Amino acid sequence: MTRPLIGISAYVEPAGWAVWRDVPVVLVPEAYVRAVTASGGRAVVLPPDDRDADVLRVLDGLILAGGADVDPARYGQLPAPRTDSRPTRDAGELTLLTAALAAGLPVLGVCRGMQLLAIAYGGSLHQHLPELVGHERHRPAPGVYGAHPVRFAPGSLAGTVMAGVGRVNSYHHQGVADPGRLTVSGWADDGVVEAVEDPGRPFVLGVQWHPENEADPRPVGALVRAAGERIAGQLSDRGH
Repeated sequence: MTRPLIGISAYVEPAGWAVWRDVPVVLVPEAYVRAVTASGGRAVVLPPDDRDADVLRVLDGLILAGGADVDPARYGQLPAPRTDSRPTRDAGELTLLTAALAAGLPVLGVCRGMQLLAIAYGGSLHQHLPELVGHERHRPAPGVYGAHPVRFAPGSLAGTVMAGVGRVNSYHHQGVADPGRLTVSGWADDGVVEAVEDPGRPFVLGVQWHPENEADPRPVGALVRAAGERIAGQLSDRGH
């Protein structure tokens, strides 16, 4: 069987290389690609595009990557002073996500991606967690990851995938306030939501940390396995 094709949503940000400076670039941290490849998948980087979701016809799974904040208008709020959103990216990713859910594709939301999942399911966000929890441990300094204890609901998808893990990394200043129709299945030690999922689907999982930067990127591996199982099921159906 060929490697599952896993789409990874990408950023559009100013970047520089060689003689070029501040050029708008479609990019995603290579850590996502490495994690997909190490898990047996093939990564496909997806630029923001809300015209249609036709690309999903050739994909076997979808990762909504981390990045800038989701536009608070998506969940009925005005932006707080520290909110930094990318509406174009929101539109493109929500187009992909809506179609992926309709098609039954395995979906993994990472950090911002988990928050976007919650919004797509009718939920909302805390726009600046330090105002809620009273500390900066979820994003201790620019470009510096924190770490904290985590617990998962027994029997949940997150609990199964992360069995035996009691600590994860952290780099975010927003968090899920209301998961909408999703089920919360993971929490940090201060009560911040760390995992959400849709128990009514084979694989729809959101994680607030960055598994692509962990030595053991279990959620990414679980997504790739779910994509492979979906492929095998389709081949079996055709065989009958």
